[in-house]
Amino acid sequence: MAFSARVQAAPLAQINVTPLVDVLLVLLVIVMITSPVLTHKLKLDLPQAGRSTHTNPSERVRLAIHTDGSMYWNDMPVNPAMLEAQLAVAARAPQPPSLLLDPADGASYEVVASVIAGAKRQGLEKIDFMAAR
Repeated sequence: MAFSARVQAAPLAQINVTPLVDVLLVLLVIVMITSPVLTHKLKLDLPQAGRSTHTNPSERVRLAIHTDGSMYWNDMPVNPAMLEAQLAVAARAPQPPSLLLDPADGASYEVVASVIAGAKRQGLEKIDFMAAR
């Protein structure tokens, strides 16, 4: 058996582009998957540092959202239809109350976002989040 040995000592000057194409295709797939997530926006009007937006604690409505999706309006259980009615009544008050959201740690983002969107749709402008305990 005879083996042929390479006689030239110069290195090969060819680039293997297959790994480069593989990496670029993976990056393209990642960009295609994450781009719809980046375009979803939720507009929140955050309070400014100089303005005083303190309200009387009696003018606040606490809405707790649990991990199973159940909601409690001032510690009273409500379903989504009752919540819409409560938001409409609160928004029509002469001095609309501040809505204080208290979502649980495992609460679904869709539920919280739909509550915020419903409150905005009804005309409530003061929406706050409770600080973590």
